Amino acid sequence: MPTAQRPGRVSAILREHRALAALSILFVSVAVSPSRAAENGPVVSVTGGLVRGVALEDGKGAVFKGVPFAEPPLGMLRWREPQPVVGWGEDVREAYESGPPAAQPAQGWNNADAAAGSEDCLYLDVWTPSVRSAAHLPVMVWIHGGANVAGAGGFDPLYDGRALIGHGVVLVVVEYRLGVFGFFSHPELTLESPHHASGNYGLMDQVAALQWVHDNIANMGGDPDNVTLFGQSAGSMDVLALMASPLARGLFQKAIAESGPSALGPHGPAATLATTEQAGVALAAKLNAPATGTLAYLRSLATDTLLNKLPGTAALSADGWVLPSAPLDVFAQGKESQVPLIIGSNAIEFPANGGPEQIKKVMQDVFGDLTPRALVLYGLAGDGPSPKPDPVYGNTADQWGSDLFRCPAVVQGEWHSSAGNPTWEYQFDRAIPPNPRTAHSGDLPYVFGNLPTTGGMSGKYQDADRALSGTIQAYWTQFAKTGNPNGPGVATWPQYNGKTRKYLNFTAAAEVAVAENQRGAICDLFREALRKQAGSP
Repeated sequence: MPTAQRPGRVSAILREHRALAALSILFVSVAVSPSRAAENGPVVSVTGGLVRGVALEDGKGAVFKGVPFAEPPLGMLRWREPQPVVGWGEDVREAYESGPPAAQPAQGWNNADAAAGSEDCLYLDVWTPSVRSAAHLPVMVWIHGGANVAGAGGFDPLYDGRALIGHGVVLVVVEYRLGVFGFFSHPELTLESPHHASGNYGLMDQVAALQWVHDNIANMGGDPDNVTLFGQSAGSMDVLALMASPLARGLFQKAIAESGPSALGPHGPAATLATTEQAGVALAAKLNAPATGTLAYLRSLATDTLLNKLPGTAALSADGWVLPSAPLDVFAQGKESQVPLIIGSNAIEFPANGGPEQIKKVMQDVFGDLTPRALVLYGLAGDGPSPKPDPVYGNTADQWGSDLFRCPAVVQGEWHSSAGNPTWEYQFDRAIPPNPRTAHSGDLPYVFGNLPTTGGMSGKYQDADRALSGTIQAYWTQFAKTGNPNGPGVATWPQYNGKTRKYLNFTAAAEVAVAENQRGAICDLFREALRKQAGSP
C-alpha cells in the first residue's frame, strides 16, 4: 500500500508548485548569489572537513544544505552499508544547495523528484537558529515519506525549516536510498556482508545520518544527546523500525510517528531474510542476471534500468542485523527503544482500492477468522446498500483504507505505553481549505508551518489554520525539548494509557479537543487481530 501519495485533487499540480516554490525559496533564503553565500555564510567543521552555510536573511539562524553524511553508494558500494565520508582536504565545501533526491521511478506526484534523482543521494540539510556550539539546542531529524520508493527530503520546499527552528530547535532533513537501491536482498549480498544480512540499506542510511548528527551537530548549535527522530508515512514506519533496531539505540531520545505504523505499514510486517532473499533472486532473474557473477552484473546495470524493471521494491527485512525481528513483534514484547513517543494519523488517509468485494477480500487477509465481525462493523455483512458516509471518517472505502493506518498506530502506541514509556496519541481532522476533508500528508504543511497559497498542498488558509499550525509546532518542539508535548500556551494533552485511551484531536474546525477511544469497536478488533499476529497475550 503506498503511503505518501498526495491527495488526488492536489497531486497533479503538486510538483509544479514545488518547482516554483524551490526557485522562490532559493532566492529568499540565499538572498545573494552562490558565490556571495560562500563568502559570507558561517563556516563549521564536520566529518570530512569545513562547510560553509547560508545565513538566513532575517538574521535568525543559518542553513547548511547538501552536507554528505556518507560516501556516494555508487559502483561497488551499491547495496552495501553506508561508508564513512572521505574528507575534502583544506577546502571549504559550499553547503547552500540541497543534495539530489534518491533515485526513484516517476509516479506522477513525484516527477520532479524522479527527474532530479540520483544514486548519489546520501546528503542532509541542517537548519539551525544558532551555530554556537554552546547553544545545545534540541535536534529534530526528519525522515520523509514516499512508500520507501519515492519522495524527497531537502529538495522538497515543503520541508523549509525556517518556521520550525523559530521555536528554538535544530532541524535536520535526511535523504536516504529508496526502492531497489535501498531495500533489495539477495543471497549473494548476504554472503558478502560481514553481518550476514542484506536489504534495509535505506534504514542503514538513516542510522548513518543519526550517527553523523551525534558526531557533528554540536558544531551547528545542537545537542547530540537530545535528538527527536520524526517522520511521516513510510518515514514514520522507518522511525518505528529504528525504535526496534539495536543499531539505532542511543542515537535518538524521542520519536514522533505520523501516519505510518510499523504493524501494517506499506508492505506489511517485515518479512524474513529468507523471503526477501528469494524475492531478490526472482528480481535478478527478471533482469536476466547470470548464474555466476550475479552481483557484478547487477551492479553494472544503469540506474534507469533497475528503476524501470524493479519499480516497487521496498520491503523491510528481519535480517538479523538491522532488524533482528519484525518491528511489530518487538513492540508487542515491549523490547523497542524506551523513548517517549507521539503517534497518530489523519481522520482520512487513503480510500481503499476497489469496491465492497475487494474490501472484503483484504479484510479477510487482515482479520482471518475475525472477518465476520469486521463485515458487521463496516456495514458489509449483508447485500443491502452501503452505509451512509461518516461526517468525519467518510464512506466505507475511506474508513477501511484509513483504519489500516489509524488502528495499528493506536495499538502500537498502546503497546509502547504498556511497556512503561510516555506516549501521546493524536488524530488530525483538519482539511486544507476549501477541501471538504483531510487526506494523507494533509498534516505536513501544519507541522512545518509552510502553508502555500498556490500549487500542490495549497489552499485558502485562514487565521485558524495559521493558529493550528503554530499549536502543532509548539507541541512537536516542546516534546523535542522536554520529552513532553505540554507547555505554556497550549491545551493539556493527556498522556495515553490503555484504560482511558485518551488522545488529542486536531479537529476539522482547527481546534484542539481531548477525546477517548479512537474508532471504538473497530480498533478493538484490530487490537485482537494484531495480538494474534504478533503472538502477544
